[in-house]
Amino acid sequence: MAMDDKLNDIQDKIERRVGGFGKGKYARILRMAKKPNKEEYVKVVLITGVGITLLGLLGFFIYLMMGVFFHIP
Repeated sequence: MAMDDKLNDIQDKIERRVGGFGKGKYARILRMAKKPNKEEYVKVVLITGVGITLLGLLGFFIYLMMGVFFHIP
């Protein structure tokens, strides 16, 4: 079997797997998905930003406490 035939077989397998993606168990989710409007997008960005900030502050607080208790520079 030539290299071209092998590559075509691999491509056909991938196309078969991806071709059924919109017809199986994920089809309902894909049909329900929609682009968020500006208000929804801003809410998601704000909530994500607050979460990242809180995690950063928590990590910094832990770093400070380790420096106090374990004398890490």
